Amino acid sequence: MKHLAPDDTTTVLLIGHGSREDSGNVEIRQFTDQWRQRCPGWRIELCFIEFAAPGLHDGLLAAARGARRVLVLPLILNAAGHVKMEIPEAIEHARAHLPGVEFLYGPHLTACDPILAILQRRLRRAMQALDMPDPTTTGVVLLGRGSSDRGANGDMAKMARWLFEQADHELVDLAFTGIAWPRLERVVQRQALLGMRQVVVLPYYLYTGTLMERIHRQVAHLQQQYPQLRLHCGTHFGFEPEIFGLLEQRVADLLAGLPDSKLPCDGCRFREIAHDAGHGHSHGHAHEHTHVHIHAVAA
Repeated sequence: MKHLAPDDTTTVLLIGHGSREDSGNVEIRQFTDQWRQRCPGWRIELCFIEFAAPGLHDGLLAAARGARRVLVLPLILNAAGHVKMEIPEAIEHARAHLPGVEFLYGPHLTACDPILAILQRRLRRAMQALDMPDPTTTGVVLLGRGSSDRGANGDMAKMARWLFEQADHELVDLAFTGIAWPRLERVVQRQALLGMRQVVVLPYYLYTGTLMERIHRQVAHLQQQYPQLRLHCGTHFGFEPEIFGLLEQRVADLLAGLPDSKLPCDGCRFREIAHDAGHGHSHGHAHEHTHVHIHAVAA
């Protein structure tokens, strides 16, 4: 089925996280350029939440120039404070300054089948690189950033479970590089004690940066610590076709006005309460009816 496409009065604004290591920002810019080549005729702009220019506010205002509508798409895997708090606040600021422009806020990439397909492909490649590609003796660790938002951590747990159900590995565990637990060292220790002979670490990251560099150093250190294990560390997602496809589906859904095409946190009054109280903003509710919010205290 052919998707709806933006007209010349619509700007698609991609929002990347941004990294202290500029190589990660360069990759996001390259991704944006590739997306423009995939969708000629679309006006696609880019901004960053932090560490790189243009920032959120400047990016939103620039995207609105000469446009009647801006489709705001976070290039982010899991929804935590940036997606639920900062971006909606920046959109409200832009709406206040540009009342004649419609800003539509689409969901983040989410835990979904296309992301699972990327993980499965990465796992297959890792197994092919091992001397003994035996899933019964090879543990898997899905390694993410970690968040004070339990919904974001829960999405990663869901992806780990889905990966387990679609593979023959006896152990598919979850670990985090910060904020949340368990950490990678403890999970590798557990898998070694349970008899795994090999461990595949799958980073749950879109682009390179300081954290990816730290992960590779950490895995090298663990290899020295556990010489009886063979450790293999995968890479970040990068320019996988599923990411482009998800973004194009977000655009089509927003243009079609589908009920679930917009992120619920945009315009949610409970987000402001959570922000003022210093809490995370988790959605365990249906916005059309009664609001039942759970707010996890930020670390």
